[in-house]
Amino acid sequence: MLLENKNAVIYGAGGAIGGAVARAFAREGARVVLAGRTPSSLDAVAGEIAAAGGTAETAQLDALDRETVNEHAAALVKQAGRIDISLNAISIREVQGVPLLEMSLEDFSSPVMTGTTAHFVTATAAARHMVKQGSGVILTLSTSAARLSGRDLRYHHTGGFGTACGAIEAFSRTLAGEVGSNGVRVVCLRPDAIPETWPDGFHDQVFDHGADPQRARGHGADGGRTGADIRAYMEDGTMLARMPTLSEVANAAVFAASDRASAVTGTVVNLTCGSIE
Repeated sequence: MLLENKNAVIYGAGGAIGGAVARAFAREGARVVLAGRTPSSLDAVAGEIAAAGGTAETAQLDALDRETVNEHAAALVKQAGRIDISLNAISIREVQGVPLLEMSLEDFSSPVMTGTTAHFVTATAAARHMVKQGSGVILTLSTSAARLSGRDLRYHHTGGFGTACGAIEAFSRTLAGEVGSNGVRVVCLRPDAIPETWPDGFHDQVFDHGADPQRARGHGADGGRTGADIRAYMEDGTMLARMPTLSEVANAAVFAASDRASAVTGTVVNLTCGSIE
């Protein structure tokens, strides 16, 4: 098993990506701590891990609360002796589909502040202990929104979300440079949109973006784009003609956190199925 005897903490473990990674970590032998704000979601993931023979515990906390996160990290080290892996997979509140010229300051700044603050708080909390122990892996989470170009910048209105993802990637490289000589690696995972995480009924929804033929592959009856249009457009823009799955993202996280990736740091793992380079 790739992560046998490793201690891992996953922030946002009750969400789709965090839960998938937590289950994959446990499957590969890690002892996982599931951290988040919603106990019921954390308990559900912990129950699945236990049923599969893994080891998991939960901790209710807010990844934006630096004092609480630092105290929790210290308690983990006191209890288990070390933190080997830290992953931030918290959900970032965002408003997309609205042009920047029409967006409120709050809607633009919310994902930027939430995403960068949560990653700074959780990553530095773990890094302090990892530096002392001389080893550890910090995983951050971005998306393809950080690197859109050409037609996708015209098609998608990512608001502050794309800015947040770009900032998270920059932060990851900066932190990697500061802690690398102490044996600590920092790797950012960058998936494209994952259809399994989309809300029920998304394909049938219509999003009003006007009837500009330069902006959409297809339109709904009212001149907007349907969820099915959006997915088809995105799949057509990938080299694999599909979007990534939760399992693929989780497996990549396992590899990045394992000793088999011991020379990998300060970089972004491209999990976009080739939608961006």
